[in-house]
Amino acid sequence: MNAPKFAPQFVSHPLLKEGVVERREYQTAIAEAAKKESLMLVLPTGLGKTTVALLVLVERLERQANGKILFLAPTRPLVEQHSAFLKAVLRLDGSLIQTFTGTVAPAKREEQWRSASVVVSTPQIIENDLLSCRIDLGGVALLIFDECHRAVGNYSYVYIAEKYAEQTAEQGREPLVLGMTASPGSDKKKILEICTALGISRVESRTEHDRDVAPYIFRKELEWRSVEVPAEMQRQKRVLEEVLEERVRRLQKLGFLLRKKSGRVGREISKTELLELRRKIETQLARQRQPSLYQALSLQAEVLKIKHAVELVETQGIFALRRYFDRLRAEAVSKQGSKAAKRLLKDHKFVEAVFAAASYEGEHPKLGVLLDILRNEVRANPETRIIVFTNYRDTAEMVFSALQGRSLQGRSLQEQGSEKEGIRAVKFIGQASKPEDKGLKQREQVEIIKKFKDGVFNV
Repeated sequence: MNAPKFAPQFVSHPLLKEGVVERREYQTAIAEAAKKESLMLVLPTGLGKTTVALLVLVERLERQANGKILFLAPTRPLVEQHSAFLKAVLRLDGSLIQTFTGTVAPAKREEQWRSASVVVSTPQIIENDLLSCRIDLGGVALLIFDECHRAVGNYSYVYIAEKYAEQTAEQGREPLVLGMTASPGSDKKKILEICTALGISRVESRTEHDRDVAPYIFRKELEWRSVEVPAEMQRQKRVLEEVLEERVRRLQKLGFLLRKKSGRVGREISKTELLELRRKIETQLARQRQPSLYQALSLQAEVLKIKHAVELVETQGIFALRRYFDRLRAEAVSKQGSKAAKRLLKDHKFVEAVFAAASYEGEHPKLGVLLDILRNEVRANPETRIIVFTNYRDTAEMVFSALQGRSLQGRSLQEQGSEKEGIRAVKFIGQASKPEDKGLKQREQVEIIKKFKDGVFNV
């Protein structure tokens, strides 16, 4: 990855530390617009949405001495990140930049709100404090919504924006909102809904291909590594595809799913098409409750489950497939389990694939390729940091276990333990927990990010 080739210039402002915020043409242009009217900023991750917010923030603090900045982000790790950034770049006493999370007592928050110049918070905290009348937004000079695409329905952003408009009007002040997102979606109706909910009148968007952005883009070097799926795994895939095509033929007899060019509808149909099929069946069921429609709905659920198993064996590996089969078994024996899961585990071909996966001694070859890449990178550059993204959490567990030298379903991986080779790995996942995989609390996520930056972990 190569950096842009020019000497950076820095933003100068009485409230900013010198030499810490690089001046970029597109950021300053957007910030100038955002100072004049409430605006939604659409900018890809890594191109500096927070810097744009900072440029507007310092201007509002300078112009409105008694004004307060409220910076909202949907998760605690994001709140911690924004707060740390502001403390690092602003010429403000640290006590004037307050971080609100659920760990701060309500009475303490009320006290901190009164004295702070900048408050960085999760929206649920602010909504609760508004409902309890602990705070008032009338004196807020700028309200920033990070990941503003969440501002739909009953999400806290919607209520907070409504109270901000109401309470600033009561004090005869003009509200100023900055919404930031990397992914507002392509639906114009939804974007308009977000803008209306937040009181936004203008949208500014940039991509890495725009002329004023391009000079600051790092050139990414992409390298593809192809791996051959072992014959036994391909056999398991074929067995699952036979089960899939049988379900698809039954759906076709009921009048659903058009034939594809190859005749192998199950292989070619996408998840999006299957979800659209479910919506279509449910729409018909709302008008007429025919037994054939209930049958079609259950078959659609089976097709989805089998398609997922096919994807796992082909792209993720045996470890992920076994875990998926375990969850299907648990679902099938549960009182609340779906009919689709129960029927699949009565299908002898599907069960054959389950047993084949349980007895298979190997793993997807991409695991070995990945381990070699990691070892070579760390060996060449011991100070490096590496992030491995996986499609599924089970795959993340497989990679992490291999790096730790732990057993995968009873087979020792001690020879693959990588701590002695300089690889210090950590698994970074979401908060949701599964029976076999406990999620991370937000404070644990924050701690991992810090340790990764500090080099305690490097993968």
